[in-house]
Amino acid sequence: MADRATAVAAWEALFRAQVSIMRGLSAEFPTELMSLNEYDVLFNISRAPGRRLRLKDLNRHVLISQPSVSRLVDRLVTRGFLEKTDDPLDGRGTIVQLTPKGFEEFRRAALHHVHAITERVGTALDDDELRELIVLCDRLRLAQDARHRASSPGLRNGRA
Repeated sequence: MADRATAVAAWEALFRAQVSIMRGLSAEFPTELMSLNEYDVLFNISRAPGRRLRLKDLNRHVLISQPSVSRLVDRLVTRGFLEKTDDPLDGRGTIVQLTPKGFEEFRRAALHHVHAITERVGTALDDDELRELIVLCDRLRLAQDARHRASSPGLRNGRA
């Protein structure tokens, strides 16, 4: 186990870097196309098989709260970016799917966003450092996922 002071200092450095980068990315985000939260929802759905995802699963991946996600999804449906259908495997669940229009608008925003990310992150670290950052961040995330699963009785018993 790492030294407590070192762990706290590393967290503080990671947190401050993330806040600083996110502030810059937010300022440069093409809000005339969509909000950063809308982009986050579309991004997560775009990565799912068939560009469709259960609303319950979407809630686990986005950066905003569950009630906010539901309202945001409804706005994206109204704009024609998403479609909602009942989950055929769970009548209580909902599937959200990117429409062709939604995917096109997502791609337009993504081109701007990827450029901004490359400028902010790719100019500060070289390729080897970026690869190491990916490894370290993935290890942190997987460790948190494992802790969450171990502390959730429903997940320990194979229920989600």
